[in-house]
Amino acid sequence: MIGAHVIVGYSNDAGGRDALALGSAITRVTGGELTIATIYPPGSPGLAVEAQANLAHAAEELGPVPAEYITYESRGTGRGLSVLASRIRADLIVVGSAAGGQHGRIAIGTTADHLLHLSSEAVMLAPAQYVPPVEPGRLTLAYVHRPQCDAAVGQVAQAALRLGVPLRLITLDLRTEDQGKLRDDLALAVRLAWERTGIEAESEVAEGHDVTAALADVEWLPGELLVCAASEDAQPHRVFLGELAMKVLRASACPVAVLPRGFS
Repeated sequence: MIGAHVIVGYSNDAGGRDALALGSAITRVTGGELTIATIYPPGSPGLAVEAQANLAHAAEELGPVPAEYITYESRGTGRGLSVLASRIRADLIVVGSAAGGQHGRIAIGTTADHLLHLSSEAVMLAPAQYVPPVEPGRLTLAYVHRPQCDAAVGQVAQAALRLGVPLRLITLDLRTEDQGKLRDDLALAVRLAWERTGIEAESEVAEGHDVTAALADVEWLPGELLVCAASEDAQPHRVFLGELAMKVLRASACPVAVLPRGFS
């Protein structure tokens, strides 16, 4: 289950504070390690000092929550977080929404875009101005009948079992496919979750003329987490989101975790 060691990409802005709150909430539930990191470009002593000041702000925000604080030099924030996560053996990178995004939604900036196409670790994004609840509510997997999603069913079911929360599998009906086939695929995924873990997953077809309308068609609980599997086009052990999954991420009203290909 992801969350044994969480690294938060922190900047002293709204997105950084959202990521900090979400990363702290995750480790509170999982009991995992928490690392707060600020990335700065090479050859910039002034920005290195600013990065240290940012971490001081993060420490004030977290208060007594145990965490390690690291500044790291890299030409890109996304690349720096990914490299640092590998070095410290973090299994989840948490970042916030880019500035200027809609309240309660995820706006993808350059850092998130890099991570969503090249990260070796799972990536989680917090919606703008997200306030984590005290306890997790439910895990929902965005399901499409393909190998990466089938593998994710068992992994997310195991996580739901350990956290003691319900599991839901949803698939989107954008009025372009046979809904009967979509429901048959979901039924097979529900059976797969049962065979792997003994958990009885909920299933739902979200209908709409586009992704935003489809996701608005279903209920989202406080403390919900949406999980997406990497695209079949992803390199082994890398995150890569296709066009549809990117639309799902942008339309989500809850945090979204993206698993690398071959995640175990």
